[in-house]
Amino acid sequence: MQRVVITGMGAIAPNGNGYQNFVNNSLAGKIGIKPITKFDASETGITVAGEIDDFDPKDYVGKKEARRMDLYSQYAMQTAAEAMEMAGITEENTKPEDLGVIYGSGIGGLTTIQDQVLRMHEKGPRRVSPFFIPMAISNMAAGNISIRFNAQNISTSIATACATGTNSIGEAYRQIKEGRAQVMIAGGSEATVNETAIAGFAALTALSQSTDPKHASLPFDKDRNGFVLGEGAGAMILESLDHAKARNAKILGEVVGYGTTSDAYHITSPDPEGKGAIRAMEMAMKEAQISPRDVGYINAHGTATHANDSGEAKAINKLFGENSNVLVSSTKGMTGHLLGAAGAIEAVITMASLNEGKLPMNVGVFNQDPECNVTLVNQNNQKTNTTYALSNSFGFGGHNAVLTFKKWSEE
Repeated sequence: MQRVVITGMGAIAPNGNGYQNFVNNSLAGKIGIKPITKFDASETGITVAGEIDDFDPKDYVGKKEARRMDLYSQYAMQTAAEAMEMAGITEENTKPEDLGVIYGSGIGGLTTIQDQVLRMHEKGPRRVSPFFIPMAISNMAAGNISIRFNAQNISTSIATACATGTNSIGEAYRQIKEGRAQVMIAGGSEATVNETAIAGFAALTALSQSTDPKHASLPFDKDRNGFVLGEGAGAMILESLDHAKARNAKILGEVVGYGTTSDAYHITSPDPEGKGAIRAMEMAMKEAQISPRDVGYINAHGTATHANDSGEAKAINKLFGENSNVLVSSTKGMTGHLLGAAGAIEAVITMASLNEGKLPMNVGVFNQDPECNVTLVNQNNQKTNTTYALSNSFGFGGHNAVLTFKKWSEE
């Protein structure tokens, strides 16, 4: 079995465009949630979202190519390009047949679907764009990335709702660990800050109706009242240790475990006892050959919905113990919930935190819910050196996915 290391990362999130901006702002506690400007949301009852307002497709995507991609694919392309540049992967040092892509989206090109359905309704079927389908389908982030980088190994996409990004990185890890690829581009992207998504999640009563961006996404707070929809993407370059060493690559960290389970319980609600979440965390630690006492940090799914936060806290307590020293935070208080991209940007900040010796605070907790009895990261304890961290993602449909990251060392 191959050891799997990380050699590149890319991110675009509501609180930071580009890897370094995202990491710096997240470790500083910067909130990227803001009033919705992409459309008139007044009739939805929702006023804030995790919008990205400084994205320029010319930077990484290209003007011509951008016209043929939904925004979610454009975000994906930027993060993949940034991560590939950081990793230094080229056709000179990596064979195309050794390079693969597993890059997903929870929903895909929803803005394209919305726009083209309206066009068909208003102007007739002959006015629908010939690019409608290739822009809308949720595998096209992976497809476009593989074309851009001539990646001729596996190219596939995963759609497990809010667990998409984590499952994508986990399955890419397996490809390399089991010797089927040498390098993988993995991650998740979402661009659903539009009328259809906001209205749909609002109809589920899943979204926060707060008008104050600083008091909208409140993970583990007793007054939490729903999640804030966000957009963006995250990418990681995973590589076999042998391949990375052969080209003298800078190693950023290591993926050492992955667990994925199903609640088999409900289409939107998590198992209130957290049984599936516990098993996923157990699997991720078992593969890493560590125990709960070795884990210093958990990047929680922490959506700021009542059922998720209390269920996740209960699962952590059952597995780690009621009085464990493991530090926990959800970064969704800063970014909102990026759906299929959430696990990807959270994997990026988790790995970056191990390297920085500084954890992201649980922004958005003003009065911690007694039902969520975990030790949250704050200003007083965020500077800490830890070797192992978990990143949790739990999606609609009961999809659970957990990654174990290790600070890089030769051992």
